[in-house]
Order: sequence, then structure tokens, then C-alpha cells
Amino acid sequence: MRPSGPVDAVDAVVAGGGPAGAVAALVLARAGHRVVLLDDGGHSPPRAAPPARPAFKIGEFLPPAARPLLGGLGLLDAFLASGHPVSTGTYAAWGSEALHGRSHLFDPYGHGWHLDRLRFDAFLRDTAVAAGAELRQATALERIDDRLIVRERTTGAVAELSVRWTVDATGRRCVIGRRGGHRRRQDRLVAAYAVFPDRHPSGPAQPAGPEGPGDAEARTLVEAAPHGWWYTTRIPAGRLVAHLTDADLADPSLRTPQGFWHALSRTVHVRRRLTGHGPAATPVPRWTPAHGLRLTPAAGPGWVAAGDAALAFDPLSSQGILTALHTGARAGRAVADCLADGERTRASLADYTAFLDGIAAAYRRNHAYAYGQERRWPLSPFWGRRRTADSPAAA
Repeated sequence: MRPSGPVDAVDAVVAGGGPAGAVAALVLARAGHRVVLLDDGGHSPPRAAPPARPAFKIGEFLPPAARPLLGGLGLLDAFLASGHPVSTGTYAAWGSEALHGRSHLFDPYGHGWHLDRLRFDAFLRDTAVAAGAELRQATALERIDDRLIVRERTTGAVAELSVRWTVDATGRRCVIGRRGGHRRRQDRLVAAYAVFPDRHPSGPAQPAGPEGPGDAEARTLVEAAPHGWWYTTRIPAGRLVAHLTDADLADPSLRTPQGFWHALSRTVHVRRRLTGHGPAATPVPRWTPAHGLRLTPAAGPGWVAAGDAALAFDPLSSQGILTALHTGARAGRAVADCLADGERTRASLADYTAFLDGIAAAYRRNHAYAYGQERRWPLSPFWGRRRTADSPAAA
């Protein structure tokens, strides 16, 4: 389809309105550059979401280490005032059936948060717009030299933007970066998940945790199983329950409410958090990719990738949103440096690449250590694959 309409000229376009993209646009706007933030509407709730499928976006945990990052961006006070529920730690049945707790009590940054992702993402986009970024309801289609081809969300019209730099924050789709780099997939992990809405305003009664009556609700619970693992946590929309396994190992029945409930009912600890729910009221499960993913290189002449487009993590790490914020901020600074002084482009991109390399190396070490702690099912293909050396497959 041929683009129509005038060609707009901007310093930078950030493709993707999630945390990485919004923060990159914020940094660029504050540096005095004309920046357009493209939001394709993937973060907005459906207009008529039925009660059984509350508006929700998975990726709901923000760890305590986000506090100094938000502070450095000047966002901490406004974020704290927005009232996202506190996370005090985790409970995990991992390596044994016993449930062990890990508290944020002694974390130097304090507690974490269970995010309302739709509200959190909107907060970051609004902050970028307040700093001077132009929000445009459009989807990036491709980048050709110094032109970005986009489709307008409301009209469907295809248009061109003349742009000096593009930040690819399109998530795992990696619309721009995949043409300039090579993506390496870590495994075949997928998540089947459902949100169980509260049956009444206060939600079902839950057992007290070791730190007090509300402790169980303020922690995420993780439980290993023979063919993968489960987690559940409280979110503003209700109770999220997710099952992580490899795509080729997933039982097809997990796509049905009855099959999802049947698998859930075989857990030891997760099922206890579903007091008051049953198979008849189980929502239709949703699915999403959850495998680790790395783009190399993640930057080139005129473009950089941030967030999941550059580095996507297994949810077990609980670092996805934090990494999106960090990479978005660093990508914005790298592009701002390149716009300010073209002679610094190579050094700025090299610094950004080294930053990503450090994150990826730490992730690989922690991933191998975490999965290495679970040895109860030696014949399980899921766990067996994770006991072998990493051998990423091309995505």
C-alpha cells in the first residue's frame, strides 16, 4: 500500500507505547527533541470487556529496584501517589513441595508493587506527552532509510514520517529491529493465564501469611509442577493465575476453562488461593509467548531497540518491566546523544550495546541457577531441557 498525505519530519519516532517506549519518548522530549510516540492501542482495554474477562495486561510485577530508577526520572512521587498495591515478597514451592517465603522486608529499596498495567502504561505515556512528546495513534509497519511507514489506528491510512532516529519498542514483534538484527530465542516457553474476578468487593478470604493476615495477598506465589510451573498473584482486576510450559508440551485442554481448572486443581498451593472459585466460573484462558529473546545487534544507523524488542525475559526472572524501563531510558539517552552530536553515534551505540550485554549475561546466570534448583522430575522434558546448556534457537 502506497503511503498518502504529507511527509512529516521529526527528530525521533518511538514505535510502541508500553513502558520502554514511553520512557524513551520522555527522555528524548526532555532533551528538547521533537519526538513522536506511536501507540497502536494494544494497551487499551476493550470497549465492552465482559465481567468474566476483566481488562488486563499481563506483566504485572514491579520489583523494589525500580524505586531509584523512577526517582531518577522524576516519576517516583507521582507513581507512589497512584496507589498500585504493594508486593511484600514471594512464596515459592520450588525444589520441594514445601512453601518457602522471600520477603522484601530487608530489601534496601523496600517493597515492590502489583501493577495495574493498563493504568501504569497510561501514566508513563501521559508523562511523556506532558514533557512534549507527540502521541500518535498509529502502528509502525517498516523503516526504509530515513522514512518510517505507519498505519493510522483510526482511519487505517498508511503514512510516512521522515525521521532521523527510530526507537523500536514494539515488544516481541520487533518490527524495526528484526530487519537490522538477528533474534535468538531461548526456548519455547508460553503462558496460559486467566484472571478470576472477585466474587465480592473484598475478595475471597485467604489464609494469613507468616507476617500477618494480609501477607498472603501481598505476595506472589510460585509453584513448580512436573511439566512447567504456576504462579498466582492478586491484581486490581482480581486474581491472576498463570501456567508456564513449553508450547510443544502444552496440553490442548489448557485452552478451555474446564481443562485449565483441571490442571490448576492438581497444584498443591496455587489451588488454595482460589477459594470460592470453581470450574463453572473459570474464564477462558489467554495465551502469550514467554520465552527469552535477544536481538543482536540491538542498534544500528538510525535505530535502536528497547524493552522486549531488544531483550525479553522468562517471567520467572520478575525483571521484565524493570528492564523495559531501564532500556527505554538508556535508549532515549543514546538517541539524544546521537542527535546532539553525530560524531558520537558510534560510541553511544557501543555503550548502549555494552549495557544490554551486561543485562543479558546476568539474566543467563540467574536463569540457569533458578531452574537448576528444581530436580524433582528427572524424566520431565520441560525440566530436562533447562538442565542442559543454553542453545538458543533462531526466532
